[in-house]
Amino acid sequence: MTLTDAAGLAGVLVILIAYAGAALGKIDPERPLSLLCNLAGASLILWSLLTQSFNLSAAAMEGAWALVSALGLARWAWRRVSGRG
Repeated sequence: MTLTDAAGLAGVLVILIAYAGAALGKIDPERPLSLLCNLAGASLILWSLLTQSFNLSAAAMEGAWALVSALGLARWAWRRVSGRG
């Protein structure tokens, strides 16, 4: 197993843990912990796709997943700064 394989698998694990936590009501999907886990997981998977075995549809999915997570983090930060959350 290569380093990029390990990174991709770690990314899958991080996303699955965050998803399970949200689905089971243990993690709030709009809080930074969940958003950071999704961003980190998607980034690791995307890195493994871009450096080893490229797959356009999987790269598009992970890029979108990372973007949505980053936008969620920005929204959360904006609410904290503006006093709205």
